[in-house]
Amino acid sequence: MAGLIKPEDIAEVRARTDIREIVDGYVTLKGAGIGSWKGLCPFHDERSPSFHVRPQVGTYHCFGCGESGDVISFVMKMDHTAFAETVEKLAARIGYELHYEEGAGPRREEVGRRQRLLDAHKIAAEFFQAQLLAPAAAAGRQFLFERGFERNVAEQFGVGFAPQGWDSLLKHLRSKGFRDDELKLTGMFSEGNRGLYDRFRGRLIWPIRDISGDVIGFGARRLFDDDQGPKYLNTPETTLYKKSQVLYGIDLAKRSIAKKRQLVVVEGYTDVMACHLAGVDTAVASCGTAFGGEHIKIARRLLSDDGTGGEVVFTFDGDAAGQKAALKAFEEDQRFVAQTYVAVEPSGMDPCELRQHRGDAAVVQLIGTRRPLFEFAIQATLRKHNLDSVEGRVSALREAAPVVAQIRDPAIRPAYTRELAKWLGVPLEDVSRAVQSAARRGTPSPAPRQGHQQEGPAHDGDRAAPAPFSPAAWRPDPRDPVAVMERQALEVVLQQPQMLTDSAWTEFAAARFAAPAHAALHSAIAAAGRPAPQEAAAGWIERVRHELPEALRPLMAELAVTPLPATTEESLERYCRDILAGLAELQITAQKAEMMGQLQRLGPDSPPEEYQRLNRALLELELRRRALRSAD
Repeated sequence: MAGLIKPEDIAEVRARTDIREIVDGYVTLKGAGIGSWKGLCPFHDERSPSFHVRPQVGTYHCFGCGESGDVISFVMKMDHTAFAETVEKLAARIGYELHYEEGAGPRREEVGRRQRLLDAHKIAAEFFQAQLLAPAAAAGRQFLFERGFERNVAEQFGVGFAPQGWDSLLKHLRSKGFRDDELKLTGMFSEGNRGLYDRFRGRLIWPIRDISGDVIGFGARRLFDDDQGPKYLNTPETTLYKKSQVLYGIDLAKRSIAKKRQLVVVEGYTDVMACHLAGVDTAVASCGTAFGGEHIKIARRLLSDDGTGGEVVFTFDGDAAGQKAALKAFEEDQRFVAQTYVAVEPSGMDPCELRQHRGDAAVVQLIGTRRPLFEFAIQATLRKHNLDSVEGRVSALREAAPVVAQIRDPAIRPAYTRELAKWLGVPLEDVSRAVQSAARRGTPSPAPRQGHQQEGPAHDGDRAAPAPFSPAAWRPDPRDPVAVMERQALEVVLQQPQMLTDSAWTEFAAARFAAPAHAALHSAIAAAGRPAPQEAAAGWIERVRHELPEALRPLMAELAVTPLPATTEESLERYCRDILAGLAELQITAQKAEMMGQLQRLGPDSPPEEYQRLNRALLELELRRRALRSAD
């Protein structure tokens, strides 16, 4: 088991990774002032850009929905990856070797080998795609055309063709510098007495990608009658390809799944294509295995499966095999908190056939007419019995009662108890007793909510569940001039800490902030201390962040990315100096008001020395205030 990544390595990856470059892979960014960039938020729908990125401090913030964080949290949210996986991915991207506190992480050679395998798959996918245009691939193009997939659709999904020769791909990858010992590990080749030969020959090819979009395997469909292999042939288990963890189309569907909180599970590659083309862009398919526990972990993370909504829709053929698959899915239902449904086309057509014969609207309608999986499972159980006889109804009740007993929602279970009584024609009291008895016998309880535990080291675990955006709880009044000045000073310090001289830092640390949220942020900055001379701004921002209550972190992120009103380095320096001077003057004004109050409270019996001390202090404050004004 791999140990925890060392905190200093996490900080180094965060500091060395250009957040603008990463975000730019998902969002088109445009300049928004010196060192600031903005674009349309990837976390909510908007027409005008409110998503800001400030690379210098390694922070992003959306002024529309309140999402904020650093480069690690951004990739976690966009790719729906775990904390450690995200750090390892970013480390590999910049060529940084991670160290682990306990156990062992992936060795450098393993990281390099993985990248070589990914490169081989990428080149192979391009090779297959190019071969689809060759004369020998006519049967493959005809297969796609007959199912309503034009050339542009094949390109969109990267569909390709494996030539019928024994070593076409092998020669191609060897020419690209790959060694046979590397090619053996890809799963794209078999080995016989004469050495390696292509695993996929004379077949239509679908690239299978992981959630981040890297090709990790292939699915191949038989085209020719002389092919004695199975109808579908997939990549075998490799270090990249674990069929129990792979979902075809997840790279295309992940954002829509997260946004719509819907996951549609179909049975094949062409079904995924048909669904996406019809507008059901949350469709995925398992690859060569049933939809199981590892797939559910991925799905729950994408759905934010926390009991606040979401749905999983299984589509199956209407035949006996399809019903069996649906009942198998029902066995896994308890691992979801989201509602689960099943969509079965009465005539037995799958989504691809449905689109081919009836158009896109029919595919959308199929998903729209989904039925709760509980209802489907109960009625499938009843169909196995003769409900026209007393014996048949009794045996049906005995088998169906445990199904109803498994319903975890206390509001839904009684409703299905009544439905079962109606379907059986049995008194409700008898059905209720049977359901209660089944529950007492130990109906399996819902599985723990996997996927919502803290991920990564304890000090970074909060990244997996960012605080909700609740501005009313802490946002200072924007009409208050004192709060405005405090906010501007915090923006300057967070974004340009290097501009503060020793005296400026001392004055800032001694300042008193009136707005409670600003005071908390000021305290966090003071606790983090001044950045070290060579310390990256992103690392310092992270230290400040960990000193803050979770509810205030979105405010800090907002202040760290708010564009400062300057167009040149000179004007930026002047603005920062003026703001800090304004904060100092604000403090002087507050101190003078306090001393004036003390003077007014002195009585006739007060010692003269106290009058003199307060007047001297007032004079010094006034001189400091005038010095600040003259410096302008």
